[in-house]
Amino acid sequence: MIDFNKYFFSEKGTAREALQLINKIAIPNMAVFIINENKQLVGSLTDGDIRRGLLNSHSIDEPVTNFMNKNSKCFVESENNFEKVNNYKNEGIRFIPVIDTNKKIVRIIDLDKVRSIIPVDAVLMAGGKGKRLKPLTDNIPKSMLKIGDKPIIIRNIERLANYGVNNFHISVGHLADQIIAGVEENKSDGISVNIVKEEKPLGTIGSVKLINKFIYDSVLLMNSDLLTNIDFQDFYKKFIESGADMQVATIPYHIDVPYAVMDINSKNEVTSFSEKPRYTYYSNAGIYIFKKDLIDLIPENDVFDATHFMEAVIANNKKLISYPILGYWLDIGRVEDFYKAQEDVKHIYF
Repeated sequence: MIDFNKYFFSEKGTAREALQLINKIAIPNMAVFIINENKQLVGSLTDGDIRRGLLNSHSIDEPVTNFMNKNSKCFVESENNFEKVNNYKNEGIRFIPVIDTNKKIVRIIDLDKVRSIIPVDAVLMAGGKGKRLKPLTDNIPKSMLKIGDKPIIIRNIERLANYGVNNFHISVGHLADQIIAGVEENKSDGISVNIVKEEKPLGTIGSVKLINKFIYDSVLLMNSDLLTNIDFQDFYKKFIESGADMQVATIPYHIDVPYAVMDINSKNEVTSFSEKPRYTYYSNAGIYIFKKDLIDLIPENDVFDATHFMEAVIANNKKLISYPILGYWLDIGRVEDFYKAQEDVKHIYF
């Protein structure tokens, strides 16, 4: 992972010094980001900008501000940058700074390594004991079981990071030290991880109340033992466009009746019938996104499941919508699921 802090350049420097830095970086399509004394973005500079400046009769020893692009492309933190991501990729731009509302650079995005940028805090629930996975979980927490070559929780962190998520909260309980060590060992630079420890089981969502600070207005919460290729950008986009307060990912579950089904009224009369109908139900997939204000509905230090949370959302006249997952999804809750995942991961694009 590139330490981009090394490639910020002061607006007080010269174009020669900036060119020396660009030459030292030696990364294709890399720009130097020009900052002021408050680390605010004031421009960007490429070797092409320097060439154009020299052709316009500027001296290489002039201030870098005479050469830089003052309309540097950037992402604004907490904004929806979907269209910008696609446009910048189409323009062949690779590195883009993310700035806060004060124009201070908070991170750099490598567009060769991310699919999108979604402004959410991610919460991964990893406190379960995995009783149904015994004996696999006798000495290893469920979320640290390897699917292919890496633990399932690491797969989920990496997938979310691929959508520009960089602020993670992980709720741990059973065999917590193994999870903490595993996450620390495998996490990429630029990823912030806050560990929340349950002193007692708090259900599938109760520990969210233990998190002290969320950066973004939306929280994406998921079980850490899921294997899925859900499109997190589309998941977030549908949530924002709908104006919902909460969205739950769902799995279509079909029941095919092998016979004709009749509709019968109170007089035992057949009013209609369907030949071998299919009924579709939608099951909870264990992935949610909601406005962080809804956390007020979660009680302090008490068992509270995601189902309780959704009931509270509905009871408080908040808008809760479903997002059907059309791609791959597997809850690794049983031993047979674990072995199925080992085969599926060889063939499914994640």
